[in-house]
Amino acid sequence: MELYIDDANTKEIRRLSDIYPVDGVTTNPSILARTGRNPVEVLKEIRTLLGPDRLIFAQAIPTDAEGMIRDAHAICTLLGEQTIVKIPAIPEGFQAIRQLKKEGIRTCGTVVYSPMQAYLAARAGAEYVAPYVNRIDNLGYDGCGTTITIHNILKQHGCPCKVLAASFKNSQQVLTLCAAGIQAATCAPSVIDGFVNNAAVKEAVQDFVNDFRNAAGGSENMADLLSGSGES
Repeated sequence: MELYIDDANTKEIRRLSDIYPVDGVTTNPSILARTGRNPVEVLKEIRTLLGPDRLIFAQAIPTDAEGMIRDAHAICTLLGEQTIVKIPAIPEGFQAIRQLKKEGIRTCGTVVYSPMQAYLAARAGAEYVAPYVNRIDNLGYDGCGTTITIHNILKQHGCPCKVLAASFKNSQQVLTLCAAGIQAATCAPSVIDGFVNNAAVKEAVQDFVNDFRNAAGGSENMADLLSGSGES
């Protein structure tokens, strides 16, 4: 499963990128607005942090196809080749995705709440479709179930489009979709940290440290013990 950071806080992106094997960053207008900064400057900084090879997702703002296409050109000019333009999975969006596919611009059908939205975006030529897992749950439906249905439909119909699951409230939702074979997930920093935030793991690691220190006469690590600097 590809893993993306769903955030525009550059300090958090830098921290998570240093720790976890992330494939890039996803943004949307609301995420960018939460930084309180100029969206263009934020996106440029994220691209610098990621380097030229990892993906960055940025969303076209207009609601008409012509405007979406114009925004897509501007976004790709700003952020380079490894850019996915997010296009809402609405009728005007399908039109824009089809044209952008012809031009070689990579897209993600976003704001997906139903399997048919995802299917139409994929058929139009989107490289990714992004169902909003927790938002679907909040409407009284099954977010993980809907996402798995989308995955199965695209697979059964041979659509070369990846499911990029988005909008998570906890790591269990991500685990469920990972086990189901969903190709990608984008998560807030708190959700990513939650993958391994386990008190039992921390306790076990500290037990190993304490046991080694006792066995090695107070030496704190193997390197010092082997070099002789940890001898008492």
